[in-house]
Amino acid sequence: MRPRVLFVCGSLNQTTQLHQVARELERWDAAFTPYYADPPLDWARQAGLLEFTILGFKLRQRCLDYLATHRLTLDLHGRRGGYDLVHTHLYRACLYGRVAAALAGVPHVVATEHSLGDTLIEGRPTSAWVRRLYLATGRRADAAIAVSRAVAGRLAAWGVPPERITVIPNGIEAERFRYDPGLRAAYRSRLGLGPRDRVIGAVTRLEPAKRLDRLVRALAGLDGATLLVVGDGSQRAALEELARAEGVGSRVRFAGSTADVRPALCAMDVLASPSPEETFGLAVLEALACGLPVVYVSCPALEELPDSDAPGARKVPAGALALAAALVEALAAGPPAGARLPPPPAVARYRIEPLAARVADLYQRVRSGQPVAGHRVTGHRVTDPGGPRPGPGTSRAPSPGPPGRSVPTAAAVPPTEES
Repeated sequence: MRPRVLFVCGSLNQTTQLHQVARELERWDAAFTPYYADPPLDWARQAGLLEFTILGFKLRQRCLDYLATHRLTLDLHGRRGGYDLVHTHLYRACLYGRVAAALAGVPHVVATEHSLGDTLIEGRPTSAWVRRLYLATGRRADAAIAVSRAVAGRLAAWGVPPERITVIPNGIEAERFRYDPGLRAAYRSRLGLGPRDRVIGAVTRLEPAKRLDRLVRALAGLDGATLLVVGDGSQRAALEELARAEGVGSRVRFAGSTADVRPALCAMDVLASPSPEETFGLAVLEALACGLPVVYVSCPALEELPDSDAPGARKVPAGALALAAALVEALAAGPPAGARLPPPPAVARYRIEPLAARVADLYQRVRSGQPVAGHRVTGHRVTDPGGPRPGPGTSRAPSPGPPGRSVPTAAAVPPTEES
């Protein structure tokens, strides 16, 4: 009988990675337990997971939800054949899943941390109480996977034993984001946009930490451009009101959450990521796989590679003024409307297949009691023997755009918008 792993995670909106990893786990049966569902489950069923349920947990901001933990424990007991390993993803799932695994007698636990920033974890402040609760339940985990060197260093600084930490980045199935001019035309038609309208895109959760307010304010300094926002969250109404106040309400389209971002990426001309504190930057890689130029404030996935691996991406300082200037240059220097850049080497570096194989190898090591292999964490710094060396971190300046091309021009943005 094949060993069995249960993924415990947040919403379906955060679990594309799990579906891809599950398909690559040849020697494991994988099940999936989100604690709430958004968006609907149709695409999860199509991913071919062995089984999954929605537990409908009540999300608590400040404490462990004991009822939720009890329900997950019962779910682990009730699954046919039991489980050899529980793999948790994100802060709340780590709390619930690690405790439930102990109560249900599951012998091994692996936890992946996607969301630990310098000041926030999964949208909450990294207070002493949050850290203590994480570490207390973390005693049950055999291994902690960090999705970037930055996250690994933060886990070590929190007090997670370095010998338990390994870095396995998120992976990307590049073919899922391949550019399709037919999808571009259809999506733009649905939004009422023409083939030559200039579209700046953002794919992210609509939460304060993502600083989409800066991108909306930057749009006020970009004559003739439209902003397409893919994602949802608590700040949607506030961002809609800000767009109206800035006089750009008619030039902002909110697409909401979607399981398939490919049509939206095809409709864009450049992707902007204004968040100053990312833990990986998967949306940036997806945009690069679709051939888009990218302007970003923080993206560890690229910052941990040489600059030459992503020539179409440019790192810029935080703030509306810097975003507006960089977006004008990116639109001018990018390919003509409807054309695309070739996917850069960075996309191939994060192919899902070898990264999923590393997850499966980690499972085997944990089950056999071997040391956790991977990156060494020393003094809160991460060493990757034989891995790619980080680039110098300089901004990538685009080349001048083609003559006669109509692109938005930068207008003045009030200094207060830099906050």
